[in-house]
Amino acid sequence: MTGPLAGVVVVDLSRALAGPHAAMMLGDLGAHVIKVESPGIGDDTRGWGPPFVGPPEARESTYFLSANRNKQSIELDLKSPDDLATLRAMVRRADVLIENFRPGVLDRLGLDAATLHELNPRLVVLAISGFGHDGPEGGRAGYDQIAQGEAGLMSLTGSSPDDVQRVGVPIGDLLAGMYGAYGVLAALHERESTGRGQVVRTSLLAAIVGVHAFQGTRFTVAGEVGRAQGNHHPSVAPYGLFATGDGRIQLAVGSESLWRALCEVIDLDPSSPDFATNAARVANREALIAAIEHAFAEHSSADLLERLEAAGIPAGVVRSIDEVYTWPQTRSQGLVVEVDHATLGTIELPGPPLRFFDADGIEQTRREHVAPPTLGQHGDAVRAWLGELPDEASAEW
Repeated sequence: MTGPLAGVVVVDLSRALAGPHAAMMLGDLGAHVIKVESPGIGDDTRGWGPPFVGPPEARESTYFLSANRNKQSIELDLKSPDDLATLRAMVRRADVLIENFRPGVLDRLGLDAATLHELNPRLVVLAISGFGHDGPEGGRAGYDQIAQGEAGLMSLTGSSPDDVQRVGVPIGDLLAGMYGAYGVLAALHERESTGRGQVVRTSLLAAIVGVHAFQGTRFTVAGEVGRAQGNHHPSVAPYGLFATGDGRIQLAVGSESLWRALCEVIDLDPSSPDFATNAARVANREALIAAIEHAFAEHSSADLLERLEAAGIPAGVVRSIDEVYTWPQTRSQGLVVEVDHATLGTIELPGPPLRFFDADGIEQTRREHVAPPTLGQHGDAVRAWLGELPDEASAEW
């Protein structure tokens, strides 16, 4: 393994998405991630489909493939004394343990935080829950769509307050994973000075509230409750999705200089009392949208994008997923990686979003990635690493 976390060993006890996403982020950075899965079943997401790919006897869920690159897999039954002993041996040699069981599950397995740190005082534990590990509703199970609703995100998303929508990806899970990985990195850094690990906790609730941004302070400071209002920004105008002569484009006018530039492109009066300031434009948003779309109706999307680009005005199209992955800009950023899967052969996966460069501008980003594992694919290698099998079994370590 290469990368900033080369040499760091992560034991991933999590399943579904939040924990696996955090572990994958660490694996992308070079950590050696060992995914622990239930025998014969594996991570829940191995059964989440369609779509499934591969031969009938070895089909894989594309959902699982999305969250488990750069990992190994071992099957352990945590109710078995022998397998639990193997897990304890892994904990002794690990740097990080990730779990997203409901609060109390690890305690009942005899792996509470105190015991884990008796086994390995330097261990960093990431624990992800649905609504927090304590508090009046701390024991609730958490799934992404429920959390999107409970944490207010759905109330802000959709065409109107009567048409709330979930975000099109499990954003609560993904954000919890991202915050979790961020917390792990901070704990590993602090360990360099203290010599001791600690427990990092986050939740789907915390992660979503953590990105409320201006919608949060809109309420906590100004007392205003944000509501779903479609594809136009509640505090900046014009900023949203606009119809053109042959389709739609997005427009982001975030300053007065950009407003004046837009008016020059489409022949509007920037000093009109209804539109002269951002506050006035927000107050008169419907009239503003109508005026812009009236001007846009005379032009194709391509023509408008060219003219807006020339004027320095941020604008863009709404791409479908297939268009994103075939877009040369996406591929130029390393956002598609090719891996060799044990049963699927060569496949492409979405790639990690970080790139690294040295002081001379030479890219140091990890280029070789490992395909998501088949269930238990690396059991022998992990057991050999632990000394439970002969060394020759450790070739994949």
